[in-house]
Amino acid sequence: MPMTDDEKSKCQKIIHGHATAAAAGNLIPVPGVGLAADTVTMTTMAMALAAVFGGSIPESVAKNMAVNAIVSAVKGQPVKTIAKELSKLIPGLGQIVAPSVSVAMLESAGWSLAEELSAKRDLKRLNDGKN
Repeated sequence: MPMTDDEKSKCQKIIHGHATAAAAGNLIPVPGVGLAADTVTMTTMAMALAAVFGGSIPESVAKNMAVNAIVSAVKGQPVKTIAKELSKLIPGLGQIVAPSVSVAMLESAGWSLAEELSAKRDLKRLNDGKN
């Protein structure tokens, strides 16, 4: 069963809100701080998204999901990730590039995570004999 319009709306608010928060964390012009901000933000995003689909996950599981989502995003866009961190070494440029790249990565990773959680919910319903 695909996501309902209500679930999509809730996910959009959660994902966009968290991506915006990660962008703020990426304003700090120190390489590595952005990835830490992304990880923390993705962890809380995973917990919020799980609630949309009727579940809850412990912080340790959410952090693992966040790290996996970020690693996947980095593997899919390694040049952007490297450019994001290196741009912080150039005054002014880092405050433009890093938040923009972070928002794009977190939006993408957030929707992948939402789809994964939706699919897991659907699989659980099938296994429980509910439609």
